[in-house]
Amino acid sequence: MAVATIGGVSRYRLVPTPAQETALLGHCGHARYVWNLGLEQRLMWRPGRPPTPGYNAQCSQLTEARAAEPWLAAGSQTVQQQALRDLDQAWRNFFGGTHSRPPWRRAGRREGFRIVGPQAQRVERLNRKWGRVLVPKAGWIKFRWSRQVPDAKSYRITRDRVGRWHIAFAAIPDPVPAPGSGEAVGVDRGVAVSAALSTGELLACPGLRGPEKTRLKQLQQQLARCRRGSNRRTRIKIAIARLLARETDRRKDWVEKISTYIAGRFDLIRVEDLKIRNMTRSARGTVEQPGRNVRAKAGLNRGILAQHADVNAARNIAAGRAVTARRGTRSVPLKREPHLATSA
Repeated sequence: MAVATIGGVSRYRLVPTPAQETALLGHCGHARYVWNLGLEQRLMWRPGRPPTPGYNAQCSQLTEARAAEPWLAAGSQTVQQQALRDLDQAWRNFFGGTHSRPPWRRAGRREGFRIVGPQAQRVERLNRKWGRVLVPKAGWIKFRWSRQVPDAKSYRITRDRVGRWHIAFAAIPDPVPAPGSGEAVGVDRGVAVSAALSTGELLACPGLRGPEKTRLKQLQQQLARCRRGSNRRTRIKIAIARLLARETDRRKDWVEKISTYIAGRFDLIRVEDLKIRNMTRSARGTVEQPGRNVRAKAGLNRGILAQHADVNAARNIAAGRAVTARRGTRSVPLKREPHLATSA
């Protein structure tokens, strides 16, 4: 029986005190500064010039910078070195063609840092609901013991836009045996239908409910009328962020559960390599170059999605056929569901 070994993380809610939160924000600021400085160095490369400093060279420069800048030396060297290592890995992923170019980090966005080595293994359980972890220069910080903590050699602490802190322990889980059913399934990702299986199942990712959407619209209207820099604008932005965070949490939970369900049911899974952002991109164009047939294209997209085109595409994917935007190639017939729509 085939066995799959997948790396993963176990995420927990971190609950720091106000003093500990100040220390964590300091770590985030140091990691962000080192990341952006290292990114700026790498972006300075031009054809014909010597290569930019790599991870080892930048670590040596970090030692010199810590000796020259007391505020940088006050932070954790481990946090700052891991920021450079993360940047180096991000560049490797970029040149490997698996990820986009590493972005700049901004305060309040993608805040976090990583701890590795023996310090990452200082974890204790206090009682049935709580545990604590030792963070450099911040002390012991409590977190919700929602499940057993894995034997990890590193962890990452992050802060979302709502101000919630989380800690994620990185570990390789136990091998998961394949179901052994010999079944294959095609998964077609879409906009109106989040995922359509070749078995005919349509899976919809949850989002905000009706009252929540109404509340979000009201808050966005209030935000548009607020004066920039006012306390009221800050409160409304926090309320909007909480609603959007609730939607994000639901989507993440749905993705984890559905992916586990599909992996435990089928031996072979084929996923269509589509760019969802390109699929939902507007055809309006710009003022200089306005788009053509904008409403017609929007109606066509809605019609295709409404007629269960995702199920047809998923069955072709499961059979190993290539599905294109022009209903496939002529040499390969496509399986299609009967529907009531008539061709124009």
